[in-house]
Amino acid sequence: MDAIKPLARATARKGADAGLGGFGALFDLKAAGFKDPILVATTDGVGTKLKIAIASGRHESIGIDLVAMCVNDLVVQGAEPLFFLDYFATGKLDVTAGRTIVAGIAQACKEVGCALVGGETAEMPGMYAAGDYDLAGFAVGAMERGKGIDGSTVAEGDIILGLASTGVHSNGFSLVRRVVEQAKLGWSDPAPFAPGKNVAEALLAPTRLYVTSCLAAARTGKVKALAHITGGGLLENIPRVLPETLAAEIDAKAWTLPPVFRWLAETAGLDHTELARTFNCGIGMIAVVAAKDAGGVAEILTQHGETVHQIGRILRRPPGSGGTIILGTEANWPG
Repeated sequence: MDAIKPLARATARKGADAGLGGFGALFDLKAAGFKDPILVATTDGVGTKLKIAIASGRHESIGIDLVAMCVNDLVVQGAEPLFFLDYFATGKLDVTAGRTIVAGIAQACKEVGCALVGGETAEMPGMYAAGDYDLAGFAVGAMERGKGIDGSTVAEGDIILGLASTGVHSNGFSLVRRVVEQAKLGWSDPAPFAPGKNVAEALLAPTRLYVTSCLAAARTGKVKALAHITGGGLLENIPRVLPETLAAEIDAKAWTLPPVFRWLAETAGLDHTELARTFNCGIGMIAVVAAKDAGGVAEILTQHGETVHQIGRILRRPPGSGGTIILGTEANWPG
């Protein structure tokens, strides 16, 4: 507690002082500037990406992943993240590793304006092997009533903007670890897809935080839908924010498939469909906008640090379609 209190205190924001030690944390929505708020809550973990952090002893960025997986899900609904709690479970607490993990959580919270107001650290001997741990996160955000983004206004002819990912992010790591094993690589070996980095360093690149950029775009009122590309990849996440009568047509020639995904596909023998169903393939978030607004929204996102590609359009859903149609993979993707 003494080691992490200063980290939490540094995330204080209007509405929360981010002090730790009580049995519960208070948040004042009025002090945060909300008049008629709707709360939005998300929870997630990091999954088996943790196994790479544990095996390599690299814990610096795994807390960033934890926060990103939660707050990126908040922002797709137009919600501003307000506060975050973590759950850290282990067999025997390693204070140094624990502090490093929480430092990553606090860093990410501060970056997106989200107060780290509490959490739980659980020692459970016999439940976890020596050195093992698990993480879960819980984020709460808010938006003014009537200001949310729900995809209901998406229409045929709208444009799909893709925001570049920083790598694999935090999904598909059970397969990633099998591919590394199949390739007979150790975590400290040079990464064949990332010159100058070892395998663990390259694969542990943290999930990108899209909150600041997407909130700025959303506040223009011109974003019709946002989708965080997580488990299920491009194929299964985009239809979640579209009306059932519409589909997303994605042009795989609109961006370059990052080397890590090309290596994973070639090593594992993945076809185009499985690659797009498992991984983000270089696009970590998508925004749907009217054609006339695409340039302006892309400019705002770019100004906030995103690499933006116009990757497709909305069309009427063909019979039997799953909601995402990806074209151009034969020329640009392996498999």
